[in-house]
Amino acid sequence: MTLWQGRFAADADGMADEVARLTVSIGFDKELASDDIAASLAHVRGLGKAGILTDEEVAALLDAVERVGMELASGSFVFSLSDEDVHTAVERRATELAGELGAKLHTGRSRNDQVATDLRLWCRRSLLQVAADVVALQDVLLRRAREAGDAYLPGYTHLQRAQPVLLAHHLLAHGWALARDVDRLIATVERLDVSPLGAGALAGSSLPLDPDFVAEELGFSARFENSLDAVSDRDFVAEALFDLALLGVHLSRMGEEIVLWSSEEWGFCALDDAYATGSSMLPQKKNPDVAELARGKSGRLIGHLTGMLATLKALPLAYNRDLQEDKEPLFDAVAQVRAILPALAGLYGTVEWDHDRMQAAADGPASAAVDLAEMLVGDGMPFRRAHALVAGLVRDSLARHVPLSELVQAHPDLGDAAARLLEPGVAVTRRTTPGAAGPAAVAAQVERFVRRLDVDRSRITLHGAETVQPGSAGASPDR
Repeated sequence: MTLWQGRFAADADGMADEVARLTVSIGFDKELASDDIAASLAHVRGLGKAGILTDEEVAALLDAVERVGMELASGSFVFSLSDEDVHTAVERRATELAGELGAKLHTGRSRNDQVATDLRLWCRRSLLQVAADVVALQDVLLRRAREAGDAYLPGYTHLQRAQPVLLAHHLLAHGWALARDVDRLIATVERLDVSPLGAGALAGSSLPLDPDFVAEELGFSARFENSLDAVSDRDFVAEALFDLALLGVHLSRMGEEIVLWSSEEWGFCALDDAYATGSSMLPQKKNPDVAELARGKSGRLIGHLTGMLATLKALPLAYNRDLQEDKEPLFDAVAQVRAILPALAGLYGTVEWDHDRMQAAADGPASAAVDLAEMLVGDGMPFRRAHALVAGLVRDSLARHVPLSELVQAHPDLGDAAARLLEPGVAVTRRTTPGAAGPAAVAAQVERFVRRLDVDRSRITLHGAETVQPGSAGASPDR
Protein backbone atom coordinates (compact mmCIF):
# COMPACT_ATOMS: atom_id res chain seq x y z
CA MET A 1 0.00 0.00 0.00
CA THR A 2 1.39 3.38 -1.03
CA LEU A 3 0.49 6.91 0.01
CA TRP A 4 -0.64 7.64 -3.55
CA GLN A 5 -2.47 4.42 -4.50
CA GLY A 6 -5.76 6.15 -5.31
CA ARG A 7 -4.35 7.65 -8.51
CA PHE A 8 -3.77 4.20 -10.02
CA ALA A 9 -6.17 1.54 -11.27
CA ALA A 10 -7.61 -0.71 -8.59
CA ASP A 11 -6.76 -3.85 -10.55
CA ALA A 12 -3.18 -2.77 -11.18
CA ASP A 13 -0.46 -5.11 -9.95
CA GLY A 14 1.18 -2.33 -7.97
CA MET A 15 4.69 -1.00 -8.16
CA ALA A 16 7.06 -3.18 -10.16
CA ASP A 17 9.78 -4.81 -8.08
CA GLU A 18 12.44 -3.05 -10.15
CA VAL A 19 10.85 0.32 -9.41
CA ALA A 20 10.59 -0.47 -5.73
CA ARG A 21 14.25 -1.40 -5.55
CA LEU A 22 15.16 1.87 -7.26
CA THR A 23 12.90 4.23 -5.34
CA VAL A 24 12.57 2.85 -1.82
CA SER A 25 14.70 4.92 0.57
CA ILE A 26 13.82 3.47 3.97
CA GLY A 27 17.23 1.80 4.14
CA PHE A 28 18.91 5.15 4.69
CA ASP A 29 16.29 7.81 5.41
CA LYS A 30 15.26 6.11 8.66
CA GLU A 31 18.18 8.19 9.95
CA LEU A 32 15.57 10.97 9.93
CA ALA A 33 13.09 9.07 12.12
CA SER A 34 13.38 11.23 15.24
CA ASP A 35 13.19 14.37 13.12
CA ASP A 36 10.10 13.07 11.32
CA ILE A 37 8.47 12.48 14.70
CA ALA A 38 9.32 16.03 15.81
CA ALA A 39 7.94 17.52 12.59
CA SER A 40 4.80 15.37 12.78
CA LEU A 41 4.08 16.46 16.35
CA ALA A 42 4.43 20.11 15.35
CA HIS A 43 2.22 19.55 12.32
CA VAL A 44 -0.52 17.95 14.43
CA ARG A 45 -0.47 20.91 16.80
CA GLY A 46 -0.65 23.19 13.78
CA LEU A 47 -3.72 21.34 12.51
CA GLY A 48 -5.29 21.81 15.92
CA LYS A 49 -4.51 25.52 15.98
CA ALA A 50 -6.05 25.88 12.52
CA GLY A 51 -9.26 24.20 13.70
CA ILE A 52 -8.81 21.32 11.27
CA LEU A 53 -8.55 18.86 14.16
CA THR A 54 -10.54 18.97 17.38
CA ASP A 55 -8.74 19.06 20.71
CA GLU A 56 -9.65 15.39 21.21
CA GLU A 57 -8.25 14.48 17.80
CA VAL A 58 -5.07 16.43 18.46
CA ALA A 59 -4.57 14.63 21.77
CA ALA A 60 -5.15 11.20 20.23
CA LEU A 61 -2.87 11.83 17.25
CA LEU A 62 -0.13 13.28 19.43
CA ASP A 63 -0.33 10.22 21.63
CA ALA A 64 -0.05 7.90 18.62
CA VAL A 65 2.89 9.78 17.10
CA GLU A 66 4.67 9.94 20.45
CA ARG A 67 4.24 6.18 20.86
CA VAL A 68 5.73 5.68 17.40
CA GLY A 69 8.65 7.85 18.47
CA MET A 70 9.19 5.76 21.59
CA GLU A 71 9.13 2.56 19.53
CA LEU A 72 11.68 4.00 17.13
CA ALA A 73 13.91 5.20 19.96
CA SER A 74 13.79 1.86 21.78
CA GLY A 75 14.40 -0.20 18.65
CA SER A 76 11.08 -2.04 18.99
CA PHE A 77 9.58 -0.42 15.89
CA VAL A 78 8.87 -3.02 13.21
CA PHE A 79 9.31 -1.77 9.66
CA SER A 80 6.98 -3.16 7.02
CA LEU A 81 7.81 -4.19 3.47
CA SER A 82 5.32 -1.53 2.37
CA ASP A 83 7.29 1.25 4.08
CA GLU A 84 8.70 3.13 1.12
CA ASP A 85 10.40 5.72 3.31
CA VAL A 86 10.52 6.89 6.90
CA HIS A 87 7.50 9.18 6.40
CA THR A 88 5.39 6.25 5.18
CA ALA A 89 6.56 4.13 8.10
CA VAL A 90 5.65 6.73 10.72
CA GLU A 91 2.24 7.46 9.21
CA ARG A 92 1.47 3.77 8.75
CA ARG A 93 2.25 2.95 12.37
CA ALA A 94 0.46 6.02 13.71
CA THR A 95 -2.63 4.94 11.78
CA GLU A 96 -2.39 1.45 13.24
CA LEU A 97 -2.38 2.99 16.70
CA ALA A 98 -4.95 5.77 16.16
CA GLY A 99 -7.24 4.00 13.71
CA GLU A 100 -9.04 6.03 11.05
CA LEU A 101 -7.89 9.24 12.74
CA GLY A 102 -4.38 8.43 11.51
CA ALA A 103 -5.55 9.21 7.99
CA LYS A 104 -5.73 12.87 9.03
CA LEU A 105 -2.05 13.06 9.97
CA HIS A 106 -0.94 14.02 6.48
CA THR A 107 -3.57 16.75 6.08
CA GLY A 108 -2.08 19.91 4.57
CA ARG A 109 1.41 18.57 4.04
CA SER A 110 3.38 16.71 1.39
CA ARG A 111 6.38 14.48 1.66
CA ASN A 112 8.10 17.30 -0.23
CA ASP A 113 7.90 19.81 2.62
CA GLN A 114 8.05 16.99 5.16
CA VAL A 115 11.44 15.66 4.05
CA ALA A 116 12.84 19.17 3.61
CA THR A 117 11.85 19.91 7.21
CA ASP A 118 13.25 16.64 8.55
CA LEU A 119 16.55 17.15 6.75
CA ARG A 120 16.97 20.69 8.05
CA LEU A 121 16.31 19.49 11.60
CA TRP A 122 18.88 16.71 11.14
CA CYS A 123 21.46 19.07 9.64
CA ARG A 124 21.01 21.65 12.35
CA ARG A 125 21.67 19.12 15.08
CA SER A 126 24.39 17.14 13.28
CA LEU A 127 26.46 20.12 12.15
CA LEU A 128 26.49 21.49 15.69
CA GLN A 129 27.73 18.08 16.88
CA VAL A 130 30.51 18.20 14.30
CA ALA A 131 31.42 21.73 15.40
CA ALA A 132 31.64 20.53 19.02
CA ASP A 133 33.92 17.67 17.90
CA VAL A 134 36.16 20.15 16.10
CA VAL A 135 36.43 22.29 19.23
CA ALA A 136 37.44 19.16 21.17
CA LEU A 137 40.31 18.65 18.71
CA GLN A 138 41.26 22.31 19.05
CA ASP A 139 41.41 21.83 22.82
CA VAL A 140 43.95 19.05 22.31
CA LEU A 141 46.05 21.25 20.02
CA LEU A 142 45.94 24.04 22.59
CA ARG A 143 47.03 21.71 25.38
CA ARG A 144 49.91 20.33 23.34
CA ALA A 145 50.94 23.85 22.31
CA ARG A 146 51.14 24.90 25.95
CA GLU A 147 53.09 21.77 26.82
CA ALA A 148 55.57 22.41 23.99
CA GLY A 149 57.03 25.44 25.77
CA ASP A 150 60.04 26.83 23.89
CA ALA A 151 60.54 23.75 21.66
CA TYR A 152 60.99 24.65 18.02
CA LEU A 153 61.33 22.99 14.63
CA PRO A 154 61.87 24.00 11.02
CA GLY A 155 59.05 25.85 9.33
CA TYR A 156 58.71 24.80 5.71
CA THR A 157 57.76 26.32 2.40
CA HIS A 158 57.75 24.09 -0.69
CA LEU A 159 58.58 21.33 1.83
CA GLN A 160 62.03 22.89 2.15
CA ARG A 161 63.35 24.18 5.47
CA ALA A 162 62.69 27.91 5.64
CA GLN A 163 62.73 29.43 9.16
CA PRO A 164 62.53 27.99 12.67
CA VAL A 165 59.16 28.28 14.39
CA LEU A 166 57.95 27.33 17.84
CA LEU A 167 56.17 23.96 17.91
CA ALA A 168 53.32 25.73 19.68
CA HIS A 169 52.99 28.11 16.74
CA HIS A 170 52.86 25.20 14.30
CA LEU A 171 50.16 23.38 16.26
CA LEU A 172 48.06 26.51 16.61
CA ALA A 173 48.23 27.03 12.85
CA HIS A 174 46.05 23.94 12.59
CA GLY A 175 43.89 25.27 15.41
CA TRP A 176 43.11 28.51 13.58
CA ALA A 177 42.25 26.66 10.36
CA LEU A 178 39.83 24.51 12.36
CA ALA A 179 38.34 27.69 13.87
CA ARG A 180 37.32 28.74 10.37
CA ASP A 181 35.67 25.34 9.95
CA VAL A 182 33.67 25.89 13.13
CA ASP A 183 32.66 29.32 11.91
CA ARG A 184 31.48 27.90 8.57
CA LEU A 185 29.50 25.12 10.23
CA ILE A 186 27.72 27.56 12.54
CA ALA A 187 27.04 29.96 9.67
CA THR A 188 25.51 27.11 7.65
CA VAL A 189 23.31 26.21 10.62
CA GLU A 190 22.16 29.81 10.84
CA ARG A 191 21.28 29.91 7.13
CA LEU A 192 19.42 26.60 7.11
CA ASP A 193 17.40 27.53 10.20
CA VAL A 194 14.24 28.09 8.14
CA SER A 195 11.16 25.89 8.29
CA PRO A 196 9.74 24.56 4.99
CA LEU A 197 6.73 22.99 6.71
CA GLY A 198 3.52 24.37 5.22
CA ALA A 199 4.89 24.72 1.70
CA GLY A 200 3.04 21.52 0.76
CA ALA A 201 3.96 19.81 -2.47
CA LEU A 202 5.02 23.11 -4.04
CA ALA A 203 2.33 25.79 -3.70
CA GLY A 204 1.13 25.87 -0.10
CA SER A 205 -2.41 24.95 0.89
CA SER A 206 -5.99 26.20 0.80
CA LEU A 207 -6.35 25.13 4.43
CA PRO A 208 -5.86 27.80 7.14
CA LEU A 209 -2.40 26.56 8.16
CA ASP A 210 0.05 28.73 10.08
CA PRO A 211 3.64 27.99 8.97
CA ASP A 212 4.97 30.51 11.49
CA PHE A 213 3.42 28.50 14.31
CA VAL A 214 4.99 25.19 13.32
CA ALA A 215 8.33 26.92 12.66
CA GLU A 216 8.28 28.20 16.23
CA GLU A 217 7.23 24.79 17.53
CA LEU A 218 10.30 23.24 15.89
CA GLY A 219 12.67 25.94 17.08
CA PHE A 220 13.31 27.39 13.64
CA SER A 221 14.18 31.07 13.52
CA ALA A 222 11.88 31.69 10.52
CA ARG A 223 9.56 30.05 8.03
CA PHE A 224 9.93 29.89 4.26
CA GLU A 225 9.13 32.90 2.06
CA ASN A 226 8.44 31.02 -1.19
CA SER A 227 6.86 27.58 -1.29
CA LEU A 228 8.54 26.59 -4.57
CA ASP A 229 11.93 27.46 -3.17
CA ALA A 230 11.16 25.80 0.16
CA VAL A 231 10.67 22.30 -1.27
CA SER A 232 13.40 22.49 -3.92
CA ASP A 233 16.15 24.19 -1.92
CA ARG A 234 19.10 21.96 -1.08
CA ASP A 235 21.64 24.77 -0.85
CA PHE A 236 22.05 23.88 2.79
CA VAL A 237 23.04 20.32 1.88
CA ALA A 238 25.64 21.56 -0.61
CA GLU A 239 26.92 24.07 1.94
CA ALA A 240 27.14 21.42 4.63
CA LEU A 241 29.02 19.11 2.27
CA PHE A 242 31.42 21.92 1.39
CA ASP A 243 32.01 22.70 5.06
CA LEU A 244 32.69 19.03 5.76
CA ALA A 245 34.90 18.63 2.68
CA LEU A 246 37.07 21.60 3.60
CA LEU A 247 37.23 20.41 7.19
CA GLY A 248 38.32 17.06 5.75
CA VAL A 249 41.05 18.80 3.76
CA HIS A 250 42.35 20.42 6.95
CA LEU A 251 42.29 17.08 8.75
CA SER A 252 44.05 15.51 5.78
CA ARG A 253 46.84 18.05 6.08
CA MET A 254 47.21 17.21 9.76
CA GLY A 255 47.32 13.54 8.90
CA GLU A 256 49.91 14.03 6.17
CA GLU A 257 52.10 15.89 8.62
CA ILE A 258 52.03 13.02 11.11
CA VAL A 259 52.80 10.53 8.33
CA LEU A 260 55.92 12.53 7.46
CA TRP A 261 56.99 13.40 10.98
CA SER A 262 56.67 9.84 12.32
CA SER A 263 58.84 8.37 9.57
CA GLU A 264 62.43 7.42 10.39
CA GLU A 265 63.60 9.95 7.79
CA TRP A 266 62.07 12.81 9.79
CA GLY A 267 61.83 11.33 13.25
CA PHE A 268 60.05 14.33 14.75
CA CYS A 269 57.53 12.20 16.67
CA ALA A 270 56.59 8.73 17.82
CA LEU A 271 53.00 7.49 17.86
CA ASP A 272 51.35 6.04 20.90
CA ASP A 273 50.64 2.31 20.44
CA ALA A 274 46.90 2.91 20.90
CA TYR A 275 46.83 5.20 17.86
CA ALA A 276 48.98 3.16 15.49
CA THR A 277 48.74 -0.22 13.78
CA GLY A 278 51.18 -2.96 12.84
CA SER A 279 51.90 -5.03 9.78
CA SER A 280 50.53 -8.50 9.16
CA MET A 281 53.89 -9.46 7.63
CA LEU A 282 56.61 -7.11 8.83
CA PRO A 283 57.20 -7.46 12.58
CA GLN A 284 59.04 -4.15 12.98
CA LYS A 285 56.34 -1.92 11.51
CA LYS A 286 54.35 0.74 13.35
CA ASN A 287 52.03 2.37 10.88
CA PRO A 288 50.25 5.76 11.12
CA ASP A 289 46.90 4.40 9.91
CA VAL A 290 44.81 7.00 11.76
CA ALA A 291 46.71 9.78 10.01
CA GLU A 292 46.50 8.02 6.66
CA LEU A 293 42.75 7.48 6.96
CA ALA A 294 42.28 11.14 7.91
CA ARG A 295 44.15 11.94 4.72
CA GLY A 296 42.36 9.34 2.61
CA LYS A 297 38.80 10.16 3.63
CA SER A 298 39.17 13.71 2.36
CA GLY A 299 38.78 12.34 -1.17
CA ARG A 300 35.52 10.70 -0.16
CA LEU A 301 34.23 13.96 1.30
CA ILE A 302 35.20 15.94 -1.79
CA GLY A 303 33.42 13.34 -3.92
CA HIS A 304 30.21 13.75 -1.93
CA LEU A 305 30.29 17.50 -2.53
CA THR A 306 30.93 17.30 -6.26
CA GLY A 307 28.30 14.59 -6.66
CA MET A 308 25.69 16.70 -4.90
CA LEU A 309 26.47 19.76 -7.01
CA ALA A 310 26.18 17.67 -10.16
CA THR A 311 22.78 16.40 -9.00
CA LEU A 312 21.50 19.92 -8.36
CA LYS A 313 22.92 21.68 -11.41
CA ALA A 314 20.04 21.18 -13.85
CA LEU A 315 16.95 20.53 -11.73
CA PRO A 316 13.82 22.51 -12.64
CA LEU A 317 11.55 23.84 -9.91
CA ALA A 318 10.19 22.48 -7.68
CA TYR A 319 10.70 19.05 -6.10
CA ASN A 320 12.25 16.29 -8.21
CA ARG A 321 12.99 12.72 -7.12
CA ASP A 322 16.67 13.40 -7.88
CA LEU A 323 16.71 15.08 -4.48
CA GLN A 324 16.49 11.66 -2.84
CA GLU A 325 20.21 11.55 -3.62
CA ASP A 326 20.97 14.28 -1.08
CA LYS A 327 20.82 12.13 2.04
CA GLU A 328 23.31 9.32 1.62
CA PRO A 329 26.31 11.57 0.88
CA LEU A 330 25.31 13.96 3.67
CA PHE A 331 24.80 11.21 6.24
CA ASP A 332 28.05 9.55 5.24
CA ALA A 333 30.04 12.80 5.26
CA VAL A 334 28.93 13.59 8.80
CA ALA A 335 29.61 10.02 9.93
CA GLN A 336 33.10 9.98 8.42
CA VAL A 337 34.10 13.35 9.87
CA ARG A 338 32.77 12.39 13.29
CA ALA A 339 34.86 9.21 13.13
CA ILE A 340 38.02 11.05 12.08
CA LEU A 341 37.88 13.91 14.60
CA PRO A 342 38.08 11.94 17.88
CA ALA A 343 40.66 9.54 16.45
CA LEU A 344 42.87 12.41 15.33
CA ALA A 345 42.35 14.14 18.67
CA GLY A 346 43.54 11.00 20.42
CA LEU A 347 46.55 10.74 18.13
CA TYR A 348 47.62 14.35 18.66
CA GLY A 349 46.89 14.07 22.36
CA THR A 350 49.23 11.12 22.87
CA VAL A 351 51.97 11.59 20.26
CA GLU A 352 55.49 11.98 21.68
CA TRP A 353 57.50 14.82 20.16
CA ASP A 354 61.24 14.46 19.71
CA HIS A 355 62.24 18.02 20.55
CA ASP A 356 65.95 17.35 20.10
CA ARG A 357 65.45 16.01 16.60
CA MET A 358 63.18 18.91 15.68
CA GLN A 359 65.56 21.53 17.02
CA ALA A 360 68.60 19.96 15.39
CA ALA A 361 66.80 20.14 12.06
CA ALA A 362 65.91 23.80 12.68
CA ASP A 363 69.38 24.89 13.76
CA GLY A 364 71.03 24.84 10.34
CA PRO A 365 72.75 28.23 9.86
CA ALA A 366 70.92 28.90 6.61
CA SER A 367 67.60 29.00 8.47
CA ALA A 368 68.68 32.35 9.93
CA ALA A 369 69.64 33.83 6.55
CA VAL A 370 66.74 36.25 6.52
CA ASP A 371 67.79 37.52 9.95
CA LEU A 372 71.15 38.47 8.46
CA ALA A 373 69.42 40.33 5.65
CA GLU A 374 67.09 42.10 8.09
CA MET A 375 70.08 43.10 10.24
CA LEU A 376 71.59 44.74 7.19
CA VAL A 377 68.29 46.44 6.44
CA GLY A 378 68.32 47.79 9.98
CA ASP A 379 71.70 49.33 9.22
CA GLY A 380 70.26 51.10 6.17
CA MET A 381 71.01 48.68 3.33
CA PRO A 382 68.19 48.19 0.75
CA PHE A 383 66.56 44.81 1.18
CA ARG A 384 67.28 43.56 -2.35
CA ARG A 385 70.98 44.30 -1.92
CA ALA A 386 70.99 42.64 1.52
CA HIS A 387 69.16 39.62 0.10
CA ALA A 388 71.71 39.22 -2.68
CA LEU A 389 74.65 39.62 -0.29
CA VAL A 390 73.42 36.93 2.10
CA ALA A 391 72.37 34.60 -0.72
CA GLY A 392 75.89 34.87 -2.11
CA LEU A 393 77.38 33.90 1.23
CA VAL A 394 75.08 30.88 1.45
CA ARG A 395 76.09 29.84 -2.07
CA ASP A 396 79.80 30.21 -1.23
CA SER A 397 79.38 28.23 1.98
CA LEU A 398 77.82 25.32 0.10
CA ALA A 399 80.24 25.45 -2.82
CA ARG A 400 83.43 25.80 -0.76
CA HIS A 401 82.29 23.67 2.21
CA VAL A 402 83.07 26.51 4.56
CA PRO A 403 80.79 27.12 7.59
CA LEU A 404 78.43 30.00 6.91
CA SER A 405 79.26 31.50 10.30
CA GLU A 406 82.92 31.92 9.28
CA LEU A 407 81.97 33.76 6.10
CA VAL A 408 79.52 35.96 7.97
CA GLN A 409 82.03 36.78 10.69
CA ALA A 410 84.66 37.71 8.12
CA HIS A 411 82.38 39.88 5.98
CA PRO A 412 82.90 43.64 6.51
CA ASP A 413 79.16 44.40 6.50
CA LEU A 414 78.35 41.66 9.03
CA GLY A 415 80.92 40.47 11.61
CA ASP A 416 80.59 39.01 15.10
CA ALA A 417 77.14 40.39 15.89
CA ALA A 418 75.75 38.87 12.72
CA ALA A 419 77.46 35.54 13.36
CA ARG A 420 75.73 35.31 16.74
CA LEU A 421 72.39 35.28 14.92
CA LEU A 422 73.34 31.89 13.49
CA GLU A 423 73.75 30.26 16.91
CA PRO A 424 71.22 27.51 17.78
CA GLY A 425 67.91 28.76 19.14
CA VAL A 426 68.51 32.44 18.38
CA ALA A 427 66.58 32.90 15.15
CA VAL A 428 63.25 31.64 16.52
CA THR A 429 63.35 34.28 19.28
CA ARG A 430 63.56 37.10 16.71
CA ARG A 431 60.06 36.61 15.28
CA THR A 432 58.39 39.41 17.22
CA THR A 433 55.60 40.81 15.04
CA PRO A 434 51.96 40.10 16.01
CA GLY A 435 50.94 36.60 14.97
CA ALA A 436 54.57 35.58 14.41
CA ALA A 437 56.36 32.39 15.49
CA GLY A 438 58.48 33.81 18.34
CA PRO A 439 57.88 33.35 22.09
CA ALA A 440 56.20 36.67 22.94
CA ALA A 441 53.96 36.64 19.87
CA VAL A 442 52.96 33.00 20.46
CA ALA A 443 52.16 33.69 24.11
CA ALA A 444 49.77 36.44 23.01
CA GLN A 445 48.37 34.15 20.32
CA VAL A 446 47.61 31.45 22.89
CA GLU A 447 45.52 33.92 24.87
CA ARG A 448 43.58 34.92 21.75
CA PHE A 449 43.05 31.26 20.83
CA VAL A 450 41.67 30.50 24.29
CA ARG A 451 39.19 33.37 23.91
CA ARG A 452 38.20 32.15 20.45
CA LEU A 453 37.48 28.66 21.77
CA ASP A 454 35.36 30.11 24.57
CA VAL A 455 33.37 32.16 22.07
CA ASP A 456 32.83 29.21 19.74
CA ARG A 457 31.77 26.93 22.58
CA SER A 458 29.21 29.56 23.59
CA ARG A 459 27.94 29.86 20.01
CA ILE A 460 27.51 26.09 19.72
CA THR A 461 25.74 25.92 23.08
CA LEU A 462 23.47 28.83 22.17
CA HIS A 463 22.38 27.28 18.88
CA GLY A 464 21.96 23.91 20.55
CA ALA A 465 19.82 25.42 23.30
CA GLU A 466 17.64 27.09 20.68
CA THR A 467 17.15 23.78 18.90
CA VAL A 468 14.08 21.80 19.93
CA GLN A 469 15.21 18.22 20.42
CA PRO A 470 13.64 15.64 18.08
CA GLY A 471 10.52 14.06 19.51
CA SER A 472 9.88 16.90 21.98
CA ALA A 473 8.77 19.72 19.73
CA GLY A 474 6.84 22.36 21.59
CA ALA A 475 4.48 21.80 24.47
CA SER A 476 1.50 19.50 24.22
CA PRO A 477 -1.90 21.15 24.55
CA ASP A 478 -3.93 20.48 27.68
CA ARG A 479 -5.68 17.16 27.48
